[in-house]
Amino acid sequence: EAELKATIWKSKPTSCSLDPLPTSLLLEFIDDLLPTLTNIINFSLSSGTFPSTFRSAVVKPLLKKASLDPNNLKNFRPVSNLSFMSKITEKVVLQQLLAYLTEHKLICPSQSAYRPHHSTETALLKITNDILLALDSGNVSLLTLLDLSAAFDTIDHCILLDRLQHMYGISGTALSWFSSYLTNRTQSVIVDDHISQVSSLSYGVPQGSVLGPILFILYTKPLSDLIQCHSIESQSFADDTQLQVSVPPSNIQSAISSLETCLSDIQTWMLENKLKLNNDKTEALLLRSSSKSFSVGKPTTISVCGCEISFSSSARNLGFYIRDDMSMELHIKNVC
Repeated sequence: EAELKATIWKSKPTSCSLDPLPTSLLLEFIDDLLPTLTNIINFSLSSGTFPSTFRSAVVKPLLKKASLDPNNLKNFRPVSNLSFMSKITEKVVLQQLLAYLTEHKLICPSQSAYRPHHSTETALLKITNDILLALDSGNVSLLTLLDLSAAFDTIDHCILLDRLQHMYGISGTALSWFSSYLTNRTQSVIVDDHISQVSSLSYGVPQGSVLGPILFILYTKPLSDLIQCHSIESQSFADDTQLQVSVPPSNIQSAISSLETCLSDIQTWMLENKLKLNNDKTEALLLRSSSKSFSVGKPTTISVCGCEISFSSSARNLGFYIRDDMSMELHIKNVC
């Protein structure tokens, strides 16, 4: 009960239309309700069953940026509103899952999401430091920022459960719990005062769920192994992946070819795993000091899965504005 109470008090007191009572009322009478709530969660864990009432979501489309056109549906993110106690149950499981993954060192080293003492900041520091060291050594760097289309929505449950069992050693009641969590989920969409019919979800993990991000990075761990086979550095935060390779200016064309081959293999892997690389939002930068020249001329494009992408002069990476000359001018300007 003490563990559950601490988890509840650390959580945002949000309410959902699916909640049987407002969260504020639950918090007001938490000491009276705590024994029952603890029994519900403990029975869920011991029986390997995620309660069916917790598997429903109300989706409220959220505009990704205020500046985007609200008439274009692609500009909305389908955030799932889940009942308060369903998210609390997920947090209890997340704490145990992270402890297990950390103890046995099962989280990918190049993944900064859901690792103690890691964040978007450490992911940016790693990739920026590598690039600056390369430039100081007289090399140039290729940086490619990958973007996935609806990454959380297309996860195949069978593939995920197979990975949990054979790659991470999760079995028995624990595996049954995750199977129950993933299957027979439903959602309805609400816009203004209108709500859609209830639909079943055969794929994906809900955006807005607690376990969704960690399940995604466990699902995509083989991708980092594939990238390593091409001798290309990578750093990720959830579904944001950065590929980086540094070479002398005279070897830039061969480096581009290697990166294109790696991107082709990534595309094949993603198709096999029901994921989709978004070529329209994938960006590439050619980073070099102003004093460096190219013996065969400066390349202007890179081929990403059959699409020619021009090298950008700058890009927004995990909230940080990076320029091809590695100056901080653009980032400072946007922060100001």
